[in-house]
Amino acid sequence: MLLAMKKRGFGEGRWNGVGGKVEGDDTIEQAMIRETQEEIGVTPVVYEKVAEVHFDELFKGVPTIMNVHIYTCTKWSGEPSESEEMRPRWYAEADLPYADMWDDDPYWLPQVLAGQKIVADIVMTPEDTVESCTITEVAGF
Repeated sequence: MLLAMKKRGFGEGRWNGVGGKVEGDDTIEQAMIRETQEEIGVTPVVYEKVAEVHFDELFKGVPTIMNVHIYTCTKWSGEPSESEEMRPRWYAEADLPYADMWDDDPYWLPQVLAGQKIVADIVMTPEDTVESCTITEVAGF
């Protein structure tokens, strides 16, 4: 599995998937492709949406709702390379660095890696720990 170390901004110092925000008239898929190109120099070619993770949290004291759309990619063009924002690294599934990832990742990521499609509703504390998590398996997106 390819993860990337976030080098600056939101999530700095954590291993994470590649991604970012929708800009302008981008669709979610267009944003995913653009962010992957910008952050690690790769263009997704064959990909599939596998999860939606809905967050309700206090971020720096401000109530924040964030909806994250998770895709897996099995074919791409280009070679993963480091950018100013991300440093990519391949991991064996058994060696994922959960201790250096977001606190919610161990709740939902194993299910996605097992082939399930899921919707997760997660409440985070101001300390970035999981307060509650509900995961529902879905047939598809």
